[in-house]
Amino acid sequence: MYQSKLLEKLNKLKLDGQYRTFTYLNRRCGDYPLATLGDNNENSVVVWCSNDYLGMSENMFVRQAMHDAIESHGAGSGGSRNIGGSHEIYQHLEAELAGWHYKEAALVFPTGFGSNDATIQCLLRLFPDLVVISDELNHASIVNGIRATKNQREVFKHNDTEDLEHILQQYPNERPKLIIFESIYSMDGDIAPLEEIVALAKKYNAMTFLDEVHAIGMYGPKGAGIAAKKNISHKIDIIQGTMAKAIGIIGGYIAANSIIIDSIRSFATGFIFTTSLPPCIAAGSLVSIKYIKENDILREQLHSNTRLIRELFAEKGIPVMPCSETHILPVLIGDAVKCKAAAERLLKCHGIYIQPINYPSVPIGTERFRINATPKHTKEHIIQLADAITEVFNYLSLPLFSKHEKMKAS
Repeated sequence: MYQSKLLEKLNKLKLDGQYRTFTYLNRRCGDYPLATLGDNNENSVVVWCSNDYLGMSENMFVRQAMHDAIESHGAGSGGSRNIGGSHEIYQHLEAELAGWHYKEAALVFPTGFGSNDATIQCLLRLFPDLVVISDELNHASIVNGIRATKNQREVFKHNDTEDLEHILQQYPNERPKLIIFESIYSMDGDIAPLEEIVALAKKYNAMTFLDEVHAIGMYGPKGAGIAAKKNISHKIDIIQGTMAKAIGIIGGYIAANSIIIDSIRSFATGFIFTTSLPPCIAAGSLVSIKYIKENDILREQLHSNTRLIRELFAEKGIPVMPCSETHILPVLIGDAVKCKAAAERLLKCHGIYIQPINYPSVPIGTERFRINATPKHTKEHIIQLADAITEVFNYLSLPLFSKHEKMKAS
């Protein structure tokens, strides 16, 4: 009975074109963004959908720091932070993160998903009468944290401050409230109206929780994110981030005042009852952050490459969704089956790896590619990408912009 029910669910997923498969990539250190597929180490493919935004996973200083930490401390952490996993390197990493975001303190978690999930659950349980107000496109880790509690919850329309204020007006000032939003949304590439949300939070006595994972390293002074770029980091109560994207390794964190951080450290079950990151991860992350802060050239090259992609895509009529205003370039396909077929053709015929983005990551009917450049992509890579996507769109009869639409889009 159980197996048949599961098979029924899996078969429906396949029929709907939403079934996901793994493509086994062997990234080649020193050759990023090139990789090979599975056991075939001869033919290279160009990766266009990695979250290793700045290529820091192969940075020589980062790798050396990790090697040194393994030699000095071993491979694993030895336990949770409260038992045996609080190595000295954590103090330095958390101090670096706190200073980066203009906060008093920071707290590191094993994953970015965990830092969202555990922190949100903890806050909501510490304030059982707190109303949580969440943007409708917030990440699954945020949604998971909210749903795990019994707190009253509200969802405001994406980036819609009028709708947010309408919700806030329904609650008295003394009622605890928490507004949760992201700075850059990973599937659309748009930016939240941070200043307006922060102003509303102050007006209606609400706390703010900002997820900066797709902005850290690439925006703001020394890559500190969108809040820092807009000079409002000090006005946001909790900033959440990750070491798994621009920093190039793995792990999550929050930065806030010392009372909030101590409260999450003391009460969050998702922090207390999990093994900490290995010392080599913490050491590599610390070196990566310091390197990113001092090397604006990485950010400049990423944004330069992104501009070139936009220009070539506009010339060829490749439909980048108009919501995008960042390094994240969503290319609309609009059909799950064709999205998967397009990705397969790009890989087999053009040596380009882009993962199809289908439901539940995006709504049905908005299936897309999620393309992002890195400083490591060359002009030749970018030209090849534009030509290959044009060929695939034509082959699968996917619509490109007409000349009139191109002029309108530009």
